[in-house]
Amino acid sequence: MKYFIHTYGCQMNIHDSEKIAGVLESLGYTATSARDSADIVVFNTCCIRETAEQKIYGHIGELKKIKRNKPDMIVVVCGCMSQQDGALDKIKESYPFVDIILGTSNLNMLRDAVVAAQQKKRLYNVDFINYCEEDFYQARTSFPNAWVNINYGCNNFCTYCIVPYVRGRERSRPLKNILNEVKSLLEEGYKEITLLGQNVNSYGHDLQNGETFALLLNEIGQLNYKFRLRFMTSHPKDLSKEVIDVVAKYPNICNNIHLPVQSGSTEILRRMNRRYTRENYLDLIKMIRAKIPDAGITTDIMVGFPGETEQDFLDTLDLVRQAKYSSAFCFIYSRRKGTPAYSMENQITYAVKRDRITRLLACQNEVTKEISQTMIGQRYEVLVEGPNTHYVNTMCGRTESGRLVNFKCDESMIGQFVTVEIELAKSATLWGKIILGD
Repeated sequence: MKYFIHTYGCQMNIHDSEKIAGVLESLGYTATSARDSADIVVFNTCCIRETAEQKIYGHIGELKKIKRNKPDMIVVVCGCMSQQDGALDKIKESYPFVDIILGTSNLNMLRDAVVAAQQKKRLYNVDFINYCEEDFYQARTSFPNAWVNINYGCNNFCTYCIVPYVRGRERSRPLKNILNEVKSLLEEGYKEITLLGQNVNSYGHDLQNGETFALLLNEIGQLNYKFRLRFMTSHPKDLSKEVIDVVAKYPNICNNIHLPVQSGSTEILRRMNRRYTRENYLDLIKMIRAKIPDAGITTDIMVGFPGETEQDFLDTLDLVRQAKYSSAFCFIYSRRKGTPAYSMENQITYAVKRDRITRLLACQNEVTKEISQTMIGQRYEVLVEGPNTHYVNTMCGRTESGRLVNFKCDESMIGQFVTVEIELAKSATLWGKIILGD
């Protein structure tokens, strides 16, 4: 029996798909890259933007004819999209060939649901049922990297964001469970661990034993293995001095902090309910630079939020130049039903949004290019992650600060740390050569 998983969205969804794969493999299924020949097809969905949602519905619809010719195929829809108000009824009505519909917090029901579907029984359940991470065998697919959830959900309620409504309130895993999972992964040979959460900085706020994100980082930082630790995503309002101090203290915690700013305008940040000002954010950047001078800081930036004036946008460009991000994920605001921003006045026209995103990308590209030029001739430790499929006989990996580097080496070196000297920089793309015996 074969399974195929469509994964959409963020790293959290990628990791959830590893859990889904683990459940299916425990039932005797094996992975296939050919969707149409699969015995079970899973859509692990995202709804952060309307365009993504419509794309997913289109992909689900493509299975109607295949299912007609292959009636024993099991079709599963799970993840964020199915958790939205009205989505369950829409899928049941418009896509009656779907056998299983689950939400974001009841993946622990998947095994029983698949067994039932094999007997032609359907299961639809998107209730919030907080499963335990320890319930899952995970079929990991990202060696030498591994994802580890530390908390779930979000309490922030940014006015543009659907996540708190589809992933629920924040729930933190016990520190000892996370530490045991990290140790187990390191024993298995994984070389890079990425801690995941909608807001990792708020880890432990719901626990009663004083466990915090800084304490968790400190415990992992002391582990006696050759590895790297990354984490995402950090909310600026909760990034503490203690966390920055721990990152600076331990060499195996990467000097790479992803710190989404969303806007450089204090007024727009207020309308977004981000709960920090432009000045607060820039002070954080200064603190990071002072304690970790070679830190790679990355971010997310949105343009076209309701009410964003030209001056608000210029404030964002100015912040980008001051912060000197090594890279930024830049995107256009997308209205999402069920969020406060959907009904806000002064929605920005698409033409203005397109103009602003073009200018923002040009600004960030200039900053990235400047940083890249300073790296030419420098040597960095890089973890060999795998082939760059865009180039023949080329491997790639990241520096500690998060910059992707391309270089020539054999696939047998995947999972090893090597020293690479940067020879060429093309904006965000770095090229180098391995320095042997270094």
